[in-house]
Amino acid sequence: MNVRTAARIAQCGFAVIGIGALAVWGEVWVRACVYQQSEARHFSHELALKARGTLPPPIAPAPRVLQKGGLIGRLEIPRLGVSVMVVEGVAVRDLERAAGHIPGTALPGQHGNVGIAAHRDTYFRPLAGIHTGDRMTVQTVDGLYAYRVVSTQIVRPEDAQVLYPTSRDSLTLVTCYPFYYVGPAPMRFIVRAVGL
Repeated sequence: MNVRTAARIAQCGFAVIGIGALAVWGEVWVRACVYQQSEARHFSHELALKARGTLPPPIAPAPRVLQKGGLIGRLEIPRLGVSVMVVEGVAVRDLERAAGHIPGTALPGQHGNVGIAAHRDTYFRPLAGIHTGDRMTVQTVDGLYAYRVVSTQIVRPEDAQVLYPTSRDSLTLVTCYPFYYVGPAPMRFIVRAVGL
């Protein structure tokens, strides 16, 4: 086999790999978009039922327990154009289709530190432009919770103290950093907001 033939075979092989990677990315992206739209419609319907008083009340008051992957609500950062559904958990499947509530942190509406994570190359890419003072909300069927950004920082992945309980109601957003890094990012970008 001469060099020219080997180069042509390699070129074809790389083209097939590239097309395959694009197809996989496209399929994941389409599934995520369909999920976001479907859950947003379902969530809006539940909010409308609650507003009309036709949402059935719980059988007995109980602490809110969410199933893994279950819908929590919608996170919005108006200045950045972010509007993303939030589910319980941060498993690969959860973060492919939504932002994920970090288990072990407070739930929206509970006292303490609510932790939400998402990928830097999907839902949290706009966080690269976040500013101190930006407003954000988390809407659940139980209420609308408003926050104001007070700080950002870059930490190592093992620096979990950013998720520790807080005495003031707060929201902590977590994503990988640098935003445009190719491959697994070595750091985490943290946005801390306090309740209004």
